[in-house]
Amino acid sequence: MIGAATALFAVLNGRIAGISGILGGLLRPAAGDVSWRLAFVMGLLAAPLVYAAFGALPEARIDGGYAVLAAAGLLVGVGTRYGSGCTSGHGVCGIARLSPRSMVATLAFMAAGVATVFAVRHVAIL
Repeated sequence: MIGAATALFAVLNGRIAGISGILGGLLRPAAGDVSWRLAFVMGLLAAPLVYAAFGALPEARIDGGYAVLAAAGLLVGVGTRYGSGCTSGHGVCGIARLSPRSMVATLAFMAAGVATVFAVRHVAIL
């Protein structure tokens, strides 16, 4: 469904459905460019509510504290700026367009994720 939605979004609007780009456009809005971005973000926020109306939401479990969550969010934000996009933009949209930059970025995201999980689970830090 995500792939179909991003493909339709690209075909009908000529835009890429990367979340960081859509949110970034709201922070520096251009004339006539705000309404579709707000609708997209509102759809992301409304989707869990619609899902909850028909079934139970999965339990959210976060093992880190607020400091870890804040650091993780900051690192993700910095990474999306340096990587010229987020995982949704590169992984879903970019690879579908056969973008070499997106393929490299997605490989880097995955490698960083694998390294992080390995370090957290198997390397004694403390």
